[in-house]
Amino acid sequence: MPPRILLVTGSNSGIGSAIVRNFLEESDHNIVWAGFHHRQDRVQPIADEFPGRCCPVSLDVSVRAAWQQAVSRIVDSAGRLDVLVNNAGVHEDALLGAMSLDSWDRVLATNLDAVFHGCQAVLPQMISQRSGRIINVASLSALLAPVGQTNYAAAKAGVVALTQSLAKETARMGITVNAICPGYIETEALESMPPEKRQSALAQIPMRRFGRPSEVASLVRFLACPDAAYLTGSAIKIDGGIL
Repeated sequence: MPPRILLVTGSNSGIGSAIVRNFLEESDHNIVWAGFHHRQDRVQPIADEFPGRCCPVSLDVSVRAAWQQAVSRIVDSAGRLDVLVNNAGVHEDALLGAMSLDSWDRVLATNLDAVFHGCQAVLPQMISQRSGRIINVASLSALLAPVGQTNYAAAKAGVVALTQSLAKETARMGITVNAICPGYIETEALESMPPEKRQSALAQIPMRRFGRPSEVASLVRFLACPDAAYLTGSAIKIDGGIL
């Protein structure tokens, strides 16, 4: 089996590191470029565990030139790029009336503009291969927008729409484009939530538990596999049944 080359952004996050690990454990032939902007120390242990197959790469996803540089480095090294997982994201919650313009701009740049830059950076290589998988990590907020997340919900809804439009553009080229919409997942953001808010969130979930990063990673892995070749333009929620 030839090696599969993957790029995962936001690899220093709980979900990102779970995605990286899942791909590495899936096959000894997978080579994962683990994109990070801050905290390489969270990526390095996986790189040390899988030497030569997990390659940390510094990538500020909000900067177009950084994308071009990272993708060129990967293609120069491996000769191809099979899977892009746009996982990097950030939220800065506030009521719209009190939200700063900087907060709006940062959240849109990191969550939506970055997906545009990433997709545009990898498309030439994937088109030349006539194959590729793009998985965009959106959010349940894109489908069920909560109070205090006008910036984040708008950005993630944009990611879903971008995914659906791009999927139509690339369908005949062997490239699939899908989005996933995680609900409440056990990450640092959830751990920092006040206890009363955690209980309120838990009460909304029919399964009465929060999701695990490994469960999100398993869905991403499926969307990237050959068996998902006829699945494109979808926004799949993974939320324990909230909607």
